[in-house]
Formats: sequence, C-alpha cells, structure tokens
Amino acid sequence: MADPKGFLTTGREVAKTRPAGERVKDWNEVYVPGSLLPIISKQAGRCMDCGIPFCHNGCPLGNLIPEWNDYAYREDWAAASERLHATNNFPEFTGRLCPAPCESACVLGINQPAVTIKNVEVSIIDKAWGNGDVTPQPPERLSGKTVAVIGSGPAGLAAAQQLTRAGHTVAVYERADRIGGLLRYGIPEFKMEKVHINRRIEQMRAEGTKFRTEVEIGRDIDAAKLRRRYDAVVIAAGATVSRDLPVPGRELNGIHFAMEYLPLANKVQEGDLTVSPITAEGKHVVVIGGGDTGADCVGTAHRQGAASVTQLEIMPKPGEERNANQPWPTFPMLYKVTSAHEEGGERVYSVSTTHFEGDEDGNVQFLHLVEVEFVDGKLTQKPGTERKIPAQLVTLAMGFTGTDQENGLVQQFGLELDARGNVARDAEYATNVDGVFVAGDAGRGQSLIVWAIAEGRSAARGVDRFLTGASELPAPVKPTDRALTV
Repeated sequence: MADPKGFLTTGREVAKTRPAGERVKDWNEVYVPGSLLPIISKQAGRCMDCGIPFCHNGCPLGNLIPEWNDYAYREDWAAASERLHATNNFPEFTGRLCPAPCESACVLGINQPAVTIKNVEVSIIDKAWGNGDVTPQPPERLSGKTVAVIGSGPAGLAAAQQLTRAGHTVAVYERADRIGGLLRYGIPEFKMEKVHINRRIEQMRAEGTKFRTEVEIGRDIDAAKLRRRYDAVVIAAGATVSRDLPVPGRELNGIHFAMEYLPLANKVQEGDLTVSPITAEGKHVVVIGGGDTGADCVGTAHRQGAASVTQLEIMPKPGEERNANQPWPTFPMLYKVTSAHEEGGERVYSVSTTHFEGDEDGNVQFLHLVEVEFVDGKLTQKPGTERKIPAQLVTLAMGFTGTDQENGLVQQFGLELDARGNVARDAEYATNVDGVFVAGDAGRGQSLIVWAIAEGRSAARGVDRFLTGASELPAPVKPTDRALTV
C-alpha cells in the first residue's frame, strides 16, 4: 500500500478554488490551476491498508482505488493511469462531476475525514494527458459487425469506445449539433471545460468510432430501418423528459426547464451565440430544485449577472453528519455547499410553490410559496406560512421522469417499458427487441455519471456476446445492482 502511516500523519486537503468574486466573472473551471499536484501524492498516501476496500463497492465502476492511490503516492503516473483506465473510460469526467460515493464508503471515513479519492483521480488523468500517456487504442482486427449507438452522453460514449476496441464498427448518433449529450450541454463550463470532452472524442475517432450529429433516431431516421442497417443497436438516449410544475401561472413567460436554460449558456461558450436568449442578467432568479442541476442553474445565474438568486427545495434541510438511517458505508444525504452556493444566493428548504404571478404583459414577476412539513409521512402545508418572493426568471430543476416517447424511437423499435417508464432490459442489457440494448438513464432512470459509464461498459459486453457468442470485455455492474449508493 501507500504510506503505512499516512492516514495518521497527513490531514485531508482538497482542491483549492479561486475566490468566488473572481470566478463569477468568467466561465473557467472554479479550481486554482495546478493546485492539486503538489499535495496529491501525500493525499493518496492517506489510503490505508484497510483489508477490505469498501470504496470498491461504493463505486459503481468498481474502480481499483487502493491500487492507483499507491501509484500516485509513488508518483508513478503512467501506472496509475493504467489502473485508472482499467475500469473507467473517462476518469476526467467522473473526477470532476461524480459526487464520489467511493469516499462515503472509505474505511478511513468511519472516524476520520475520508481519502480525497476524487481529487486523486482527476490529478492522475490530468497528469496522464499532460504526459502523453492517453493514446488511441484501435483494435488489432475488425469483427465485420456493425453497431449503432443512439446518444453520446457518458453511457453512449463508454459503450461505443468499448465496442470499437473489441473490433466492431461503431457509429454514434447524436441529435444535438455536437457530441457529448448532457456533458456538453447540461454541465456548465465552470464545472467541466469542454476541452476534456473534445480530446476524448478525438481519441475515439482515432480508434475508429464514427460520429453522426444532428440526427435524431425516430424522426430523422426510422428506428426500424436503423435496426435493419446495423447488426446491433445500443440505446443510450438518456432520461430527458423534465419533471414539470403544474401550478397556476406556469404558462407565464420567464419560466423554463433547467435543460432549456443551461444549454443556451453553454452555446454562448461554444461561440454559437453572443448572448443567451434566456439570461439572468439584472433579474431576480428563482431555481426550483435543490439538486446538482439546480446548483448548476445557480452558478450560471451568478455569471450572467443576476440581481438575486434563490434556490427552493421541498425537502427539509439535510444534516451535516450521517443519521442512523444512512450508516457507513452507504451514500448519505448530507448538506452540501457546492462552488455555486459559495458564490452567493439564498437556499430555502421545506417550501412548495403554490402559483406564479405575472405582469400585464404575461411575464412572471412573483412566485408564491408555502412552508411544508411531513405529518404521518405525508407532505402537508403549514397554515399561515404563505408568502411571495420576486421572480423574473424561474428555472425548474426537479429532475427527469423518463425516456422521451414523443420522438418515435420507443414506438418504432417496439420497446417495452418498465413500471417507471424506462426502457425494460434483462441482465445482459438487452431489450425485448432482438439485437437492441439499452444503457444509462434510458434504462436506469435519472442517475449519476458514474452509473452511466458503468452501464455503458456493461451493455457493450452484452452486445459483444450477442455478436460473437463470447466477450472479453469487463462487466462492472448488472442492471439490478445498487452498490452502496442508495
């Protein structure tokens, strides 16, 4: 292992962020460039010889965390990168975006601050890119089989890369104008600069993966025809139907889904737009939803020059320590202050929106809310707590309800859905349609990026077995696995 006394002699130290007042003036990543590397070897040395590394189970990918911690401690960056890539196609994505359930399962975290696994991960991969250790891995020979992957988010990209390396000819179809899915147009630039996506795409192109943008299967190309054209199909289209808020005044101008608001801000950073058509500049902004997407809206509104930002959450404020119902090593629901929250704004818990109020031109001006509480397990309004707050821009960030069924993809393939509205699949990620597989949020429902990559890798194995009768590709998870994350 790494430093046998590291967990006793070294305290936890995390990546430094730039001052909030400085970083809200640009869209660069919030971290101080180069601040991790000087401290990361000692931080990796805090990984203890715990006997049973529960971090493996906490990570849906089964990342070999103690192994690459050891290499990072010894500053053998090439070996660390090899171990990191053994289970994860895109550690630069997860190292920036994953909420790190592995750290919640860290044995050291029972009575001390956990190892900074996420920071070590991103340091290893950034060093690997800098050293030229990340290179294309084209297959030695081609199988003669063809695969279409629908969707270019983390699940689709992981499946495509695995299948390409297995020797199949893979084409990725993306309905947006650029590859990346929500990585490209859902994640703000300040959380992950898009250079990290671009260089992975170039690696995949060099390996042989083909990309087709601005093509929506079910509308631009009939799904049944696509199935006949390819030997197998992987559906990784995500769970893209946003949860709505059907209250009076919802039709007013200025109320948008988060996924209407965030992509436009990213298009400005891509150079497609000079100014976003939906901007927070000078407005009182209300974000409904307390999760990561809501925090992304908060950070985006700050950078657009909002007059004020308020984030609403219907659930009570989480505690800062584990409660008895979420013991180690499960992934607890804790109060979290993201970089966006450090930059300002107000967070309001245990409230529910009753209606919106607009002006004579049909523009939203106020949001009316009421405090709520759980009584006998039921969410109940508290009498006398009604009030209104200014709201000239409202973003709905309340999660997603399932796969888009209006574009024709589900109907044209003849796919069966499960009780939650997701595409049903078996243990091999196969749907009810022969040769059609599903991975990521389209089959699992809204989840974490680390689950998406794990499912993409696993679905690739199922496809490989379907095409060739056997597979040497790894299968990190089954569709029913939950690891230690819930």
